Amino acid sequence: MAFVQFTNISHAFGDRDILKDVNLRLALGSRSCLSGANGSGKTTLMKIMAGEIKPDSGERAIQKGTRISYLPQSGIVHSGKSLREETENAFGYIHKLISRLEETGAILEKSKNDDASTQAMIEEHHRLQEMIEDSGFYRREADISMVLSGLGFSLKEINRDTGEFSGGWQMRIALAKILLEKPDILLLDEPTNYLDIEARAWLEKWLETFTGGYLLVSHDRYFLDVCVNEVYEIFQGKVKRYAGNYTSYEKTRKIEMESLIKRYAEQQEEITKTEALIRRFRYKASKAAFAQELIKRLEKMERIEIPESLKKIKINFPPAPHSGKIALTLEGIGKSYGERRVLSNLDICLEAGERLVVAGPNGAGKTTLLRIIAGADTHYEGNVKYGTGISAGYFSQDAAEALDSDTQVIDFMDQDAPTHLIPKLRDMLGSFLFSDDDVYKSVSVLSGGEKSRLALLKMLLKPLNLLILDEPTNHLDLNSKDILLEALSEFGGTVIFVSHDRYFMEALSTKTLELIPGTDCEPAQAKLFYGNYAYYLDRISNETESSVQIEASVKQKSSAEKRIEDKQKQANLRRMERQEAEILKTLDELENVKAALETELSRPEVYSSAEKAKEIKQKLDKCVANIDSKTHEWETLAVKLNP
Repeated sequence: MAFVQFTNISHAFGDRDILKDVNLRLALGSRSCLSGANGSGKTTLMKIMAGEIKPDSGERAIQKGTRISYLPQSGIVHSGKSLREETENAFGYIHKLISRLEETGAILEKSKNDDASTQAMIEEHHRLQEMIEDSGFYRREADISMVLSGLGFSLKEINRDTGEFSGGWQMRIALAKILLEKPDILLLDEPTNYLDIEARAWLEKWLETFTGGYLLVSHDRYFLDVCVNEVYEIFQGKVKRYAGNYTSYEKTRKIEMESLIKRYAEQQEEITKTEALIRRFRYKASKAAFAQELIKRLEKMERIEIPESLKKIKINFPPAPHSGKIALTLEGIGKSYGERRVLSNLDICLEAGERLVVAGPNGAGKTTLLRIIAGADTHYEGNVKYGTGISAGYFSQDAAEALDSDTQVIDFMDQDAPTHLIPKLRDMLGSFLFSDDDVYKSVSVLSGGEKSRLALLKMLLKPLNLLILDEPTNHLDLNSKDILLEALSEFGGTVIFVSHDRYFMEALSTKTLELIPGTDCEPAQAKLFYGNYAYYLDRISNETESSVQIEASVKQKSSAEKRIEDKQKQANLRRMERQEAEILKTLDELENVKAALETELSRPEVYSSAEKAKEIKQKLDKCVANIDSKTHEWETLAVKLNP
């Protein structure tokens, strides 16, 4: 069986030990991921496993014939060949096997002996034939089309020069080539960084059927939960294995952390007391020896450290300014790029406090819609109306990467930060992956990812009540995403966002807007779902299943009956969806009334007056009863909508 094994691997950069006595084994069927804080050595270990870096010490053992393919985070550029020609290179090793097959065939044709060496040559010839057949070489055209399509390439681009593709698409080409190689062991360092949610879902399915083994580094929690059954964590140079998916690892690690933090606190208390004794006695002649013993004890103490990746820093951003009940209204929004229609007659009304995720495939107009809402695109049809008191902030990758200033990062943040947050800027920057001396870098020398994180944090420090966020989780690790998610979940204003991180989308959203691209026959469409992204996925899944069932049923009926039944079903579905929307809107209004009555009841001048308290209590009881009634009505309707 193909495998790669590492025993007692150690590696250092200068005087810093990155990896210490690491043991790790990957084989066919391994479904693994590598976890650890930013800078803990994940990429270094990946490169050692790929053979790109030689460790300072330890052994790297590989079963003969095992093929390993490694995808780095970035930096791969292709040019000079068409997309088809470049992906054909994935089968380069097969051409070598074919040459070897032809050589052995020629030798066998000339051989007249039937000795052991001839028999060995026959076995080699047969083995080469099997390897070539199993590689998919003779089906490569279909495989290339399938992989490129799955990763989001249009088949019309198959003859396009690879040098014309942008950086993100360059990495998709590199990923396509590695998948087409079908190695025994896959090492993928942040493979989802440049993939949209459709391509990520396709990659999940591909990995599910992959017969080799793989090791992933990713900041996409949902992707890891779906794809792995073991987690290797790097902490303080050591590697520890945890069985189960990423969520299981986090639960186990949380329990370990609680114990570690307790021991850490106890040790810190002991250190503080010991240092106090040393200061008290070190200059007294009668106690000098005792003080020296305490100093030696501190020097020999093995200090407990807390992993940065598991520290949860809570950030309290400025509260959202008060606004009217309606945050945003869109009326008849339309947008075309030449003959391509991306948005058509879009109407939507968002109330303050709602969190809307905009979903849809590539090219559906998600970024275009956010640019229109933010005012970055002024060439469109229809009207965008902000509600009373709305103050909006817009985050996009393009705007972030355009940051250019000779100011140091810490000073750049200090310029606009509210006074009460200035003492917390270092912690905030640390949570967005700016640690140690990074805060003294000039903004102009930051990478695109660093500028993106800085621009996002700077925007969040402003007193806004409408956030328009285009891919806010790009370039953030899991810990940073959790911090951002918690802050946005507690944010009192309205959020409209696009993301490719499914966990983030499900956890943050309260409503989902699906954009459906137009075709030659149908205009672009938009559909609003009164629930989060998980609810939206369930709904479209049920609708798809219902459509399949309806299609199978109506095949047995006359075309006239089919048209009548379809229309009735669609009419009933639209009617129930309108009812659902009205019920959910009523529930929102009732919840607001309930909250207002509860606030009124807690006022001293009310609860101190029996008459006033009784009056408010009666209204509150009636409101709660209405909420219960409407909730039951919605649940009954939801069963019909989701049979």
